[in-house]
Amino acid sequence: MDLSDYYSIDAILAENQKVQCKFKQKIPDMGHLGGSTDRDIVQNAKLQVPVWLAYIVLYSDWADLVMPTPFIPRVHNALKAEPRSVRLSTLTGAGGSWYMFGKMIMDIVQGNKAEELASLMTEAFKIRLAETVDQAQHFASLGPIGAGGPAGDPAQAFREGLDITEREIFILTQESVKRTKWWFDEKSHR
Repeated sequence: MDLSDYYSIDAILAENQKVQCKFKQKIPDMGHLGGSTDRDIVQNAKLQVPVWLAYIVLYSDWADLVMPTPFIPRVHNALKAEPRSVRLSTLTGAGGSWYMFGKMIMDIVQGNKAEELASLMTEAFKIRLAETVDQAQHFASLGPIGAGGPAGDPAQAFREGLDITEREIFILTQESVKRTKWWFDEKSHR
């Protein structure tokens, strides 16, 4: 974790995401890490560990990272095909912080894989940002929160699939539109 993320709740939640590690060697007296009653971690064992612990395990060269599901090729292909259709909030737990979790994974994998992941996340964010702002402006013009379209509305489904970062942008855009409208209405009454 970067020092700038030290107090970030989102970073803390992202570091508590679990990743699967395949152990290269036997690790004595550490079987409890996998929630097992076994005393040792055996060679080739696959265990789910939080990201904060994965840093230690991977950098000590005791294990290899198994790429987490939110970043497997199937998700890459879906994001490359149509980023707006992917429900990022369902890909990760802990409030749906896909971008922050991806940043943590980039720190672990480094090199070409990290660059590829960074490119994918940046492109997805750019494309989704325009739609997020557009939907937030539309939603703000409808009136109070909750005054959206029907339950099966594609725009509503899009909003529910937003990552936590995108949700923050959505709320800020809504507030901005409401304040701009209020300012314009006040100005026109004078």
